Amino acid sequence: MISLKENINSFLYYIEKVRGYTFSSILTYRSTLDEVLKESHFFVEDEKIILDITPLRLKNINNSKKTISKKLSAIRSFVKFMREQKEIEIKLIGDSVIKVPKTLPKPLEKSIIDEILKSANLKESLIVTLLYGLGLRISELSSLRVSDISQEWVLVLGKGNKTREVPLLKPIYKQIEIYIEQENPKEFLLEKNGKAMKSSQIRYLFTKLFKKSGIKATPHQLRHSFATHLLQHGARISDVSELLGHSSMVSTQIYTQLGSNKKLNEYAKAHPLCNTKENG
Repeated sequence: MISLKENINSFLYYIEKVRGYTFSSILTYRSTLDEVLKESHFFVEDEKIILDITPLRLKNINNSKKTISKKLSAIRSFVKFMREQKEIEIKLIGDSVIKVPKTLPKPLEKSIIDEILKSANLKESLIVTLLYGLGLRISELSSLRVSDISQEWVLVLGKGNKTREVPLLKPIYKQIEIYIEQENPKEFLLEKNGKAMKSSQIRYLFTKLFKKSGIKATPHQLRHSFATHLLQHGARISDVSELLGHSSMVSTQIYTQLGSNKKLNEYAKAHPLCNTKENG
C-alpha cells in the first residue's frame, strides 16, 4: 500500500527544493496536509488510490470560505503532484462545495431506540429495526418485497427506480424470518389486506409506538440515526452514502454531522445493532 505520509513528505520536499516556495507557504501546506493525514480516508478501490477528504471538510465547515479555499488548493496541488510527478493514479473525493442547511434532523440515541423496541409488537419492532438497521426511506420499506431479501443482502428499490444492495446483519435477518413465519406475507414484507402497506400506514404505526413512550419522532430520524451512528463508529462516508442510496456524497454531507473488507465488513463492525459474538 502506498504511504500517504511518505508522499506528503516528498511533496513538501518538492515544493521547497524544486519549486522554491517560501517558508511561510510550506508551513501552510504542511499544516493542511497534516490535517489530511489525521482526518481523511486513504484507501485502494478497484485498483485505484482514493483520497476522501470529506471528514476534513466537515470538520472545517465553519471556517471562512477563504480558509477553506486555501486548504483545498493545497490538497489539489498535492494530488496533482501524485499524478504528474509520482505517476500515481489517484482520485480525490470531497473537494466539492458543501452546503449546510439551517436545521438537521436530530438523531435518536440507541438507548432510546432500545427502550422503544421493548414495548413494540412484532410488526412495530420490524418497522423500527429496518428503518434504523438498514437506513431505509419509509417509501422503500413500503415497497420491500419478500423476494428482495436474502440471508446477507436486501435489494432496495430507491428513488428514480434505482436499486441498491444493503448488507443484512444476522440478527435482523432472523427477525425477518420470524416475522415471515408468523405473518406469512404473500408478496410485500409489510402487507395489509393482501396489499403492500402504504407509507402513511407504516408512519401511523411508527408514530403511535413512539408516542406511547412520550417521544415525538419521525421515520426519517431513524434513517439519519443510522447514518450518524455508522459514521461515529468509523464507517467511511462514501460507504454510508452508497448504503443510503444517495446519488452524490454531497447529500450525505448535508444531513450527517460527524462527532469527530469493504462495505459489508465495515458496516457489520460499525453498526450498533451488530452483535460481534452472534456474527462471529
